[in-house]
Amino acid sequence: MKLVVGLGNPGPKYRDTLHNVGFMTMDVLAARHGAAFESAPADALTARVRGAGGGWLLVKPLTFMNRSGAAVGDLLRFYKIPVEDLLVVVDEVALPAGHLRARPSGSAGGHNGLKSIIGVLGTEQFSRLRIGVGRGDPRRDLADHVLSMIPPDLRPAIDEAVVRAADAVECFARDGIEKTMQVFNASPQV
Repeated sequence: MKLVVGLGNPGPKYRDTLHNVGFMTMDVLAARHGAAFESAPADALTARVRGAGGGWLLVKPLTFMNRSGAAVGDLLRFYKIPVEDLLVVVDEVALPAGHLRARPSGSAGGHNGLKSIIGVLGTEQFSRLRIGVGRGDPRRDLADHVLSMIPPDLRPAIDEAVVRAADAVECFARDGIEKTMQVFNASPQV
């Protein structure tokens, strides 16, 4: 079984923010596969997608971004899923809005959700899919940018990126991270 974790912050206040593109991707996947989110044996919501290799578990941690590692670690242990079968979907300010970047491992790159997961797991050796949300106005605080509502001028690029991210998750579940990188790391078509 694969564990696919979309990072975000719970609650209506954060629902439509740039920081929640991971949650948005999980929602697209659940709708696509007729899966429903339910409570989990961790501080998270999970939805089971049936498929080859035991299927996959979609996860939306309820711990808030900076403490995402607790829910991820609990679920990996509970379901006895090796870290090689983990994919984390996150927002990325260093990528232009709409771009995707998949990697088999790497640092947190300043992302507090990834930092939390790395801290709990004790390794950077897990796959991640970053969804570009852009940096925004450089004079503005970065936290304000990612916690703000998705601006109307970015909405089309973000919506398209979330759909492509869902496609990338399906590719990861079916073909692994290397194939996902080959297919989805190119710039989006304009």
